Amino acid sequence: MEFKMKEVGFHTTTEYGELHVAGDEAYGYRPYQLMVASIAVCSGGVLRKILTKKRIEIDDMTIATKVERIEAEANRIEKIHIHYRIKGNNLNPNKIQQSIELASKNCPMAQSVKESIKIEETFELI
Repeated sequence: MEFKMKEVGFHTTTEYGELHVAGDEAYGYRPYQLMVASIAVCSGGVLRKILTKKRIEIDDMTIATKVERIEAEANRIEKIHIHYRIKGNNLNPNKIQQSIELASKNCPMAQSVKESIKIEETFELI
């Protein structure tokens, strides 16, 4: 990817459109938002593949995140809490928990930051 400077922040063009990134939300996504999105969506995508391979059918999944940052340390991300809301019939909570743990070990984005950002994952079946 190549990012070009604009008046405030940077932008790039991908096959899906333009991506604007800036420290001010008025001009684009903030870098930490993209990092959190990358980790959450990667984890959710890996979880979805694992559930499919285990033949666990789900109807829908929503991922909610909460972020804790340390202002005194350049406002770095300390912790990301990922909460999966999984909809389906006759889902076994133990199998879902095992699948989430396996997904965490196989998500490249989560593994890339495992030494610097704590990732906590929970779920609820709806």
